[in-house]
Amino acid sequence: MITVEKKDGHKVKISHVIQETTNRQLDLYVFVPGELGLNSNIISEDEFYHNAIIGKRTYYSDVNHLPLVHSRLASRGKLSTEQYRLSLSLYAFQYALALEKTAQQLLEDKEERTLEEVEDVAQLAVHILKRLRRSAPSDKKLLKYYENIDNYLSWYTEQRLLSLVSHLPRGNDYSEIKKLLLDICEKESQHRLDNDYNSIKATQDPTRMSNKMRLLRRLIEYPVTMKEKTIALGKNTKKFVAGFAAGFVMIFVSLLMIKARGVLGDITASFLLVLSFIYAVREVFKDDLKSMLWRWMRKGKPKWRKQFFDANSNRLVGRQLEWLEYISYRKVDEEIKKIRKHKVSQREETILHYKSTTRMSPTKFLTGYEQTLESLTLDLRVLSKLMERGSQRIYQLKDGQVSKESVEKRHLINLITRETDEDKTVRIRRWKIIINRSKIVEIEAIT
Repeated sequence: MITVEKKDGHKVKISHVIQETTNRQLDLYVFVPGELGLNSNIISEDEFYHNAIIGKRTYYSDVNHLPLVHSRLASRGKLSTEQYRLSLSLYAFQYALALEKTAQQLLEDKEERTLEEVEDVAQLAVHILKRLRRSAPSDKKLLKYYENIDNYLSWYTEQRLLSLVSHLPRGNDYSEIKKLLLDICEKESQHRLDNDYNSIKATQDPTRMSNKMRLLRRLIEYPVTMKEKTIALGKNTKKFVAGFAAGFVMIFVSLLMIKARGVLGDITASFLLVLSFIYAVREVFKDDLKSMLWRWMRKGKPKWRKQFFDANSNRLVGRQLEWLEYISYRKVDEEIKKIRKHKVSQREETILHYKSTTRMSPTKFLTGYEQTLESLTLDLRVLSKLMERGSQRIYQLKDGQVSKESVEKRHLINLITRETDEDKTVRIRRWKIIINRSKIVEIEAIT
């Protein structure tokens, strides 16, 4: 099941777990308001793909690979250092993802969350960290890696719980839960001090600490993140089209030159003028013919190919073909039209269609892993640049007095996702993305 959530600024994170199926197709339809004036002349498909779509794929498992068990096996020589590192990275990565997602949901669902839910999250985080720390390895090679991960998870847990505290309502009803969260944060801070994980300078400088933790996060993600190689398709076709168009136009140019020479005779001023005109026409028609042939030959074909490699063994574990194009509403599939509920006022929308077909080889995955987590980051900053600056003024009548208020200009972008599994199972969902010039305000799932 796909989840869509807002990140910092104008970024939208689209992610979901791909089960054991080897083939899968993903379609994203982005409906942009016509008033923004988006088209291929302002932002081309290639530019949008390279600047606004960022993909990442990691291993995923529903089974907790307990570091305790792997630490003992590694200490006895029954598990290599690399295998222990992989298991610990996956354990930490999935814990960080789960904590981030849960904390974000609690922050967004302010009206529906309960004190019990917040307390459950805090207690579960403490329980998971305790399980991790009971399995600290004795081997020095393993201990250094364990300490880096423990350092990051301790800091990250503290940050997420502090964010919850800062957004909890003020009042006596929340005093106990706030005290519980702050106690946990203080203990985690003391835990890092007791183990001398960070220097005094780093502890006293938030910027330095944040940068260090960002590097530790990359250390955690590296073993479980697949390497990607992107190849632009159609390069040979483009060369063939350019050559064919030039040769085809040159035939007519040559015929015209022979005809002009026969009519005008020797080289004269009139002949040179006609020759210049013929060459000018050649340049215009050559480019038009090249563009027409290129669109015709590449119509419906993928534009990019991605190859996924295991970060540890460099084995090829999967391939993906990708499409991205502007399409008109009449070319949208009927099932997508039904979900969009198109109206007269929406006919001017610009529609971007992203499509990917993926084929993975689970037999080549790391031992014990048969699923992957795919994350697509959609950066809508390219659209924010098309939005007008400033705000609007709204006048209201209250108690016989006219009040004037400034309201920000917002735009509504509709995102429709469609997943098609190997067994032809189809899942479609629609999301409303409310955006202004400075950030994404809200993302709402439409049932």
